[in-house]
Order: sequence, then C-alpha cells, then structure tokens
Amino acid sequence: MRTVSLPSGEQVPCLGQGTWMMGERKDQRDEEIAALRTGIDLGMTLIDTAEMYGDGASERLIGEAIAGRRDEVFLVSKAYPQNASLTRLPRSCEASLERLGTDRLDLYLLHWRGNVPLAETVEAMRALQRAGKIRHWGVSNLDTDDMEELVEAGGSACVTDQILYNLARRGPEHDLLPWLEDHGMTAMVYSPVEQGRLIGNRKLTALAADLGVTPAQLALAWTLRQPGLIAIPKASTVEHVRENRAAADITLDEATLAQLDAAFAAPRERRPLEML
Repeated sequence: MRTVSLPSGEQVPCLGQGTWMMGERKDQRDEEIAALRTGIDLGMTLIDTAEMYGDGASERLIGEAIAGRRDEVFLVSKAYPQNASLTRLPRSCEASLERLGTDRLDLYLLHWRGNVPLAETVEAMRALQRAGKIRHWGVSNLDTDDMEELVEAGGSACVTDQILYNLARRGPEHDLLPWLEDHGMTAMVYSPVEQGRLIGNRKLTALAADLGVTPAQLALAWTLRQPGLIAIPKASTVEHVRENRAAADITLDEATLAQLDAAFAAPRERRPLEML
C-alpha cells in the first residue's frame, strides 16, 4: 500500500476506510465488522468515523472490529461543531473514546465549521493533545478562506482538511488543494465515488470496461492519482473492500486521464467547497 506522509513525518496509507452509515443495522453488523477487519488485513489501516455517524453507532461498530488490534489502526474521529469549545470538546472526545474502546485517537477533526471561534477550537485540540487523548488534530469541510483564518487563529499545526472531492466535484483543484499543499497539510477525501452515484455514469462505465476495471475502481484510482492525498471510501462488505483495495494498485496513463478530464471537466473558476 502506498503511503502518505503527515506533517510530522508519520506514514499513513493513501487508502483508508470510511464508515458513514455503518453500524446502524443489526442485520448487517457481522458483515460490516468482517469488512473492516478485511480492510485492516489488506493495509487499509486508517479508519475514519465521527460522533455524528449513527449517533455513535459507527464508533461502537469500529470498537468491536478493532478489538485486540488497536495498535494496527490509525483511528480518526470527528466532533460536532457545537461541541468544539474548551468545555465541550473534552466531553465529546471522552465519549468517542469510550464507544471506540480506546484511550486515544490518532487524529481528531472538527467536522465542519460552526459558531465556536476557531481559536477556541485550536486551544481545545491542543489541550487534548497535552492530555494524551489525541495524537494529531485537523478539520473537515473547511474552504480556503476558512483555512486561512484557522492559521491566523494559531492553527498552523492542523494536519488535514477532510473534504468532498471526486470526478464530479473538482472544485477543490482550483485553490483549496494547492493551498493545503503549500501549507504542508494533507487532503483527506470522503465520498470519492460520490456515494456510488458515479458508477452509473455512462462515459465512466465505458472507459472502465475498456481498462478491465470497475467504474468504482476507476473513479477511486483517479482520486488516488494525486500524491499526498488520502481517500476514505466506505465499504460494507468484504467483496467491496477488496474491490477498493485493488483500485490503489491501478496506474492511469495520460490518455486515460485526458479522457476523464474531457468527461468530467475541471472548473475554470473558483467554486465554494461542497459537502454532503
């Protein structure tokens, strides 16, 4: 598995596992746990979750899946924006740790921007680091102007911005992705296959067939083409996990990239960051 270097120099896999909408159905629990464990076996050891996902159900699922294997996993969770204050963030973090069955998070993110001042959130994140509750911190769904404000508020130690980016959502290419690269911060991409909606695109399907891969693999390989970027697709079955893992080994040539550019044009002007 190709790795991405965090600002600290720590290496994490370029392909991780998302868990949005997992852990919410009892009849799928065993299959979802098997999927997460298979992902770990295949090197997809970065697992992303959030207190919002199923009101903690996703975190509980992951806690069960990684039991006995915690040290193999780079664990990421996210806090609601209303919980990102000095008084509430420690409680949110503790609740996530309890659900996950661990004593620390490898990365803790502000899920999206709310009314809590960014400077206060930065201070709260630093306090959690000093307490040993989190190793790194970052943000999610913050656009370029938000990131500039974050740095001005003392947040230059932010590790990542987790954003929506895929063939159908190329807005970040205009200014956000270059900004993150210039500031030594990693881009972590959610919904790289647009929650499966890209699979039905006729041009993508035809091109994937010519290459002997699935449309999902082609879309994911396109996202992973960029060095220093981490993708976290969700997979609820072992078969889907294996399909995603294989996408990380696909190399797209210039002709294929040109065809994808023609089918999914990059924006010619700045677009506000989208989110799901």
